[in-house]
Amino acid sequence: MTSIPTYTLNDGTTIPAVGLGTWPMDDTEARPAVRGALEMGYRLVDTATNYRNETGVGLGLADGSVAREDVVVTTKLPGRHHGYDETLASFEESRRRLGLEYVDLYLIHWPLPRVGRYVDSWKAMIKLREDGLVRSIGVSNFTAGHIERLEKETGVLPAVNQIELHPFFPQAELRAFHAEKGIRTESWSPLGRGTRLLEDPVLVSVAEAHGVTPGQVVLRWHTQLGAVPIPKSSHPDRQRENLDIFGFALGPAQMRAVADRDHQRIGGDPEVHEEF
Repeated sequence: MTSIPTYTLNDGTTIPAVGLGTWPMDDTEARPAVRGALEMGYRLVDTATNYRNETGVGLGLADGSVAREDVVVTTKLPGRHHGYDETLASFEESRRRLGLEYVDLYLIHWPLPRVGRYVDSWKAMIKLREDGLVRSIGVSNFTAGHIERLEKETGVLPAVNQIELHPFFPQAELRAFHAEKGIRTESWSPLGRGTRLLEDPVLVSVAEAHGVTPGQVVLRWHTQLGAVPIPKSSHPDRQRENLDIFGFALGPAQMRAVADRDHQRIGGDPEVHEEF
């Protein structure tokens, strides 16, 4: 079983250096995928209300033999539940579906600046943490400006910002801001979903040099940046491959080569994207 390094977050909790993404699995697919991943050595599982698979993720956790306290379970607040009371109620629904007494990491899924209620949600999340129902609180798809507003109005910084991050969209400026503020970067779509990234001749060459796959090269690139990738896979062989990235290291020239490409965003722009 692979042993995964961990990072200590700015609130003193820890997070594994790689995790299992579950979008777009449904409950039926998520249950065995999570159970199998835990048996393989995964200790970070990522879901969200809007993924509609929290029940399956929770059953997969319950099926496994790994102690609850050894697994970091992440879920996310949907846009339609922004607001103080709405956030508290939404969290209870997530907790019920997951079948858990507490959640390790709770994120605001998107900032929705036009709606303008993410600070209210953040205040509710601070309360959830104070009440012991959530161990760590964070955000997803937030810009530096959104995070600065949270800090200004509450004095509390996120432990994590989960953002689109892959070699086509390396987010150097935002990662530098995170480092300055002590926020851990998490990467969604770490393998450049929907692109031909893994067929790139440069990546193939780097992979051959290390005797690994192009996907493993990209995930190793994330970990060497200090980011936490959460690749989705329900296939045991691919799950195992995605976890087996700590037995080699990319040199400085290889790190540059991985991200030396035209930039393109896969997902929405947090300044305008709305997902309820």
